[in-house]
Amino acid sequence: MNAIILSALAGVVMMLSGIFTNKQSVIKLVSIIALLVLITGNVLQTYGHCSIQIDTKNLLAFSKAGLYFNTLIFISTFVYFILSGKAIEKAGVNVAEYFALIFFVLCGVSILTSFNGLLMFFLGIEILSIPLYILTGSDKRNLKSNEASLKYFLMGSFSTGLMLMGIALVFGATGNFSLNATGQKTAYDVLNAGILAPVGLLFIFISMLFKVSAAPFHFWTPDVYDGAPSVFTSFMSTIVKAAGFYAFIHLFETKSYDLGPSWKLLLTFAIVLTLLVGNITAIFQHSVKRMLAYSSISQAGFMLFSLYSSNTLAKEGIFIYTVAYSFATIGVFAILIYLKDYTFDGYNGLAKTQPVLAFTNTVFLLSLAGIPLTAGFFGKYFMLASAVKAGAPLMLVIVAVLFAAISVYYYFKVIQAMYFKQGDAELNDNVPTSFKTALIAIAIVIILIGIFPSTVLNWLYF
Repeated sequence: MNAIILSALAGVVMMLSGIFTNKQSVIKLVSIIALLVLITGNVLQTYGHCSIQIDTKNLLAFSKAGLYFNTLIFISTFVYFILSGKAIEKAGVNVAEYFALIFFVLCGVSILTSFNGLLMFFLGIEILSIPLYILTGSDKRNLKSNEASLKYFLMGSFSTGLMLMGIALVFGATGNFSLNATGQKTAYDVLNAGILAPVGLLFIFISMLFKVSAAPFHFWTPDVYDGAPSVFTSFMSTIVKAAGFYAFIHLFETKSYDLGPSWKLLLTFAIVLTLLVGNITAIFQHSVKRMLAYSSISQAGFMLFSLYSSNTLAKEGIFIYTVAYSFATIGVFAILIYLKDYTFDGYNGLAKTQPVLAFTNTVFLLSLAGIPLTAGFFGKYFMLASAVKAGAPLMLVIVAVLFAAISVYYYFKVIQAMYFKQGDAELNDNVPTSFKTALIAIAIVIILIGIFPSTVLNWLYF
């Protein structure tokens, strides 16, 4: 409850701060302080201290795993503020409102990690999604941003309609919104309960595939990510995606029983298609930003393994994957924002003029590719190991490994441009020393997690 209340209050504070000051540096400082307070409040509740007690009538259930996931999301947001705060200041004139919307998104995240019924699940999804429609179209002078916002809103509304229809059907079958309402029935009961619950859950499943940009409902992702301001694409493709997956897992670890044998079949189809579309299409992109959009689709394919497995390894894996993927992608986008040219040629010779940017960008890309000694390697390892433990077909795991190998190609195209191609990469602005220091710190953290993954997991069992 601490995170829900504090994030909502932080959003209100950020809105009001825009009335009292126009200094963007002050607004950024206030946002960082508010985020630190939010992290502190959530950590205190995680370990049983200073928890705000409110009777939610069993609509919310706060678990240690959910609260710890909140902490990882908030820390990732802190990294985002440090690396991309200056870019947020340049995104437009309504800087305070941008930070306010981000805090409201974090409020939705906090609900999605603690919902105990389909009603709060829906509210969490909407509180998370609506601010994103605004952030996507924040660059009003850019037609691509306006188009992306409209497309995201229309597609998001359509998927929300499917979700509501699914929830209505599940409610019709069970008579309540509880997560455990049908999961406690016997196999005989489920077979004789009709088709309302399975069809409703299928609608919710399709809607959630849209929310996490998994195939075959990924079609909005490249255009929206490419059209949105890069600084907000970074936020949408990392923190928001990770939160969506946690809600996905939390919902279907109890509800998947209603789908019977078709559940594994549906997931297998979604995993293979997502990996195929994301990786193969990324190879043919000329824009690094658009390549990262398709890369995020392929990463969603790996994260779907945590939904397939639903065991301890999968839950641990989603924590490591969240940190590895968020830190690396936020770092890549932070560097991308400084470049004038978003194509692969725009990176030519970057290692000669900006060796720190080139080195840290290499670490981030290696982590996204899942190369050993980076956090991304253990993220993918835990996903695949959880699938093996859950009895997944070996061919499915082999296919995932092959697609991981394919992803190395398009990530290494950027590294090749930075180190082995002639050119002078042009930057939009001078790169401050503080930014380079932050990049080095994040790169070191990614390497340390790649060597000692227990540094992320130990706090869950502390």
